[in-house]
Amino acid sequence: MTASNAAAHDSVPRFGGVPVHDRLQAAAGALERAVMVRLVERLPVYGRLPSEQLGGDIAKQVTSGIRSFAEMLRTGELPDQSEQAAIRESSARRADEGVPLEAVVGAYHLGAEECAAHVFPAAEPGDIGDVLLVQRQLLAYLRLVSCAVAAGYVQERQTALSDQQVALQSLLSRLLEGGSPKAAADRAGIRLPPCYLVLSISVGRHPDELVTGVNHAVAARRKLRRLRNELHRQTAGVALSVLSDGGGLVLIPYEAPAAAFGHADRDRLSRLVVELGRMCGAEVLAGAAAAPPEGVADAARLAGEVREVAEASGHEPGLYLLDDVLLEYQLSRPSPAREGLAALLDPLATRPELLATLRTFLACSLDRRRAAARLQVHPNTVDYRLRKATDLTGLDASRGADLVTLHAALAAHDAAGRGEPRVGPSRQD
Repeated sequence: MTASNAAAHDSVPRFGGVPVHDRLQAAAGALERAVMVRLVERLPVYGRLPSEQLGGDIAKQVTSGIRSFAEMLRTGELPDQSEQAAIRESSARRADEGVPLEAVVGAYHLGAEECAAHVFPAAEPGDIGDVLLVQRQLLAYLRLVSCAVAAGYVQERQTALSDQQVALQSLLSRLLEGGSPKAAADRAGIRLPPCYLVLSISVGRHPDELVTGVNHAVAARRKLRRLRNELHRQTAGVALSVLSDGGGLVLIPYEAPAAAFGHADRDRLSRLVVELGRMCGAEVLAGAAAAPPEGVADAARLAGEVREVAEASGHEPGLYLLDDVLLEYQLSRPSPAREGLAALLDPLATRPELLATLRTFLACSLDRRRAAARLQVHPNTVDYRLRKATDLTGLDASRGADLVTLHAALAAHDAAGRGEPRVGPSRQD
């Protein structure tokens, strides 16, 4: 025996004078059967796999693991790159089959426990050094295997999620283009619902996005992530969305025809919008419309127009349907009268604070104190600005006939694109 062979011989752990790897290799068949029984008992997900797969690929991987660990005990070397690649590939297959990651990792640990339970009883009092060596090698083996399992599993899930996301975005694009989306839905593995609730969402800024010294991009991403998570939690089925930190479009599946959308559904959808705002920490205003899959394109346009009208009219955050903004919506449509109505407010063009105050006063149902709070000015300032606006336009918000005209003029002004006033504290007049 050469010196190197003698050194290798001396480093091989033995229990009761017999190399531990020989004990494992001799019992490999029995150990495989024992591990398979424990997998089914302790990890029920394996018991639900097809018997052909359980007795084939899974059993083969168990045997491979036992022999791999035995070889490590013989040589003192961790599994090589090809063995690690085989572990990653096996883990990727489990990911594709829907076996949870914790179950895949747990299977290797159960196998290690079974191997330890088989060999350690053979250790004698003088084998303490070899017992410690086997324990260290077992931990090293499990550490390497766990990393390989996680790497293979995560890579497969990322690939699958990427493919699924592409298919879902393709379905969303097809819905927004109009026409039949059935082929795109089939590719995405989605059953089209009878109807979609289409939300055009506007999301305000989170307080962190306004703080000097804070990374506003990170704050915006966190806000958007919380919004998406809450949307996923609150909706049944697969909601489709295209969102940025400022808002976007959401399609929520609805298991009834669009005509069946009623007050109870509206209340639930309204609560969802409120919850989205609460969870992401920002104001959320949404226009909504219901439509069958073939009508989503038109519904998306309508929902967007409703949201724009509600925002331009100074409505508070929340959910708005067409019925909520009928007058403003109609007056925002092109007509010979629209320019004339918009022109009524031209005298305020150089005084944006007056137009902002008038808009806020109307949005607050003529409550000067609420308007003052929203504008962050004193109520007396609101009174002064309203009087000044009346002097310039000849229209008094406190007169019934003028009130209707002012609502119409504001809607026409916004639709005509004559500029957005800055709502908030300005000069104190």
